[in-house]
Amino acid sequence: MKAALFRLGLQAYEPVLNLQRKWFEEAMQQRSQGQAPANRLIMVEHKPVYTFGKHAQQGNMLASPEMLQKLGADVFEIERGGDVTFHGPGQLVVYPMFDLELLNMGVKRFVEALEQSIMDCVALFGIKAGVVQGRTGVWVEAGSPSERKIAAIGIRCSRHYAMHGLALNVHTDLNWFSHIVPCGIADRGVTGISEEAGRGVSIKEAEEAMLQCLQAYFPFNFVEQDLILNS
Repeated sequence: MKAALFRLGLQAYEPVLNLQRKWFEEAMQQRSQGQAPANRLIMVEHKPVYTFGKHAQQGNMLASPEMLQKLGADVFEIERGGDVTFHGPGQLVVYPMFDLELLNMGVKRFVEALEQSIMDCVALFGIKAGVVQGRTGVWVEAGSPSERKIAAIGIRCSRHYAMHGLALNVHTDLNWFSHIVPCGIADRGVTGISEEAGRGVSIKEAEEAMLQCLQAYFPFNFVEQDLILNS
């Protein structure tokens, strides 16, 4: 099985969102015509942005739009599940636009595979992480009073095809999270690979590790392709 791999570097959020939406609609049309949709994997680092999922509570945004604008951050309401989260420099964002029918996966298994991929990835940096019942994502010291979130997951799935994905903190400025209640969870903190590993970890290192770990659960031959985004 083949999937196209797009390493987009540092990008504003909106062009990548529009690209996903375009490809998602194409996939829905292919499904309606009895065709198998294309499989694509996007790996990107975003400029500062806060995104609200379809079940987000507005009260979980602690700063005013004016304050966020002064800080240089955008705000988007999008169609993924989950609450409010932050994307920004130093964070690896991965969008697996996969045909779950081809993979013989339901949504639950898909999310579990993403979580396990992240756990395997951070383990390569000496970090033990796990999941917390009832809370999507991946956590360090999971289940303890000091648990802290290292990666968030929020997806949209329709007709067994997925968009949106995961965000893994690598060397993110965690102060950005002080303006929100991350994922609507007020009593837990956030962390990153560099904080937990005790050394600076680059996006490139994390990207290579994440790709390796994803392939264990999503057995695609990832074929790298160039792409110029429309801003």
